[in-house]
Amino acid sequence: MRVTNAPASRERRRQRLELAKGFYGARSKLFRTATEAVDRAMRLSTEHRKLKKRDFRQLWIARVNAAARQEGISYSKLVAGLIKAGVALNRKMLSEIAIQDPAGFKAIVEIAKKA
Repeated sequence: MRVTNAPASRERRRQRLELAKGFYGARSKLFRTATEAVDRAMRLSTEHRKLKKRDFRQLWIARVNAAARQEGISYSKLVAGLIKAGVALNRKMLSEIAIQDPAGFKAIVEIAKKA
């Protein structure tokens, strides 16, 4: 009796095509094309997770800079002042405070200016 690897091969193909679900045209139907598309998608998803972190940090810095300049201080001087004062606030929280609580942000700017 001949033993084949058919069930395992079929399962591998099914899983790969499942990952390609929603891709356009042959990329979701044909195994080889789907494999290439999925490999690329996986590679780029890793890269884009890293880029997303970079993009968000850039956004938070832009927001903090805009709010800081309204208070008459540059972003770099604000951050340097906060570090000297020992205030441990990350950029995400600083930007949220600048948007949600302008009075609180003003207080933080005063702390940085004193330091």
